[in-house]
Amino acid sequence: MAARGLTLGFGAKTVLSDVSVEFPRGSITALIGPTGSGKTTFLRSLNRMNDKVRGYYRQGDVELDGTSIWGRDVALMGLRRRVGMLFQRPNPFPMSIAENVIAGVRAHRIADRSQVHAIAESRLREVGLWEAVAERLGDSPFRLSGGQQQLLCLARALAIGPDVLLLDEPTSSLDPITMEAVEALLAKLAPALTLIVVTHNLAQARRVSQRTVFFYQGRLMEAGSTDQVFEDPVHPETARYVTGRMG
Repeated sequence: MAARGLTLGFGAKTVLSDVSVEFPRGSITALIGPTGSGKTTFLRSLNRMNDKVRGYYRQGDVELDGTSIWGRDVALMGLRRRVGMLFQRPNPFPMSIAENVIAGVRAHRIADRSQVHAIAESRLREVGLWEAVAERLGDSPFRLSGGQQQLLCLARALAIGPDVLLLDEPTSSLDPITMEAVEALLAKLAPALTLIVVTHNLAQARRVSQRTVFFYQGRLMEAGSTDQVFEDPVHPETARYVTGRMG
């Protein structure tokens, strides 16, 4: 996946200008930067989540396997199967725990009825939630803790087999133990998935990512290996941010 000269905004306000960056297949990339620097707007544009927002505009392009995600032949539902998203706040659907996991599987007709239970169990095991919910698959997800709801949403996102997974501060509402478990899971997923993670947690960015992109005042200020961006940044703004001298 790659952005090519991407400019994004809403109404008269330009949020990001002329962003060009590539996300290598199978890697984890952290998007960092101060609040308001455009990270989430950028992330949401990678699977066209901003398209229906009033006043949204863009110039430039995003390519997936060399094809524009805004191309005439690109079906939005198909794009979002390939480029999934996990939001900052858990957003379970008003259906049972099991039905939440397989909602996308049913919508995309990925598997027949005889396979969906096995898919639900497999994904719940993958995110470490199976033992907690195995006896209550028919219960409402809203009876789960916030952390468990986020794991459920992650299982749902993985169930459709995306190529790319976008994560918008996925652990910001989790306790340290659950956060550690999610980070370990992301590391396991990375060889098969391309992961792009917005985070304000700089320690997390260093732990989980191979590449880091720093946004500042509506521009992509720096992109490179995580070690380089944190230990030998090119721009003084980057150095100030990663050392905690800029909020």
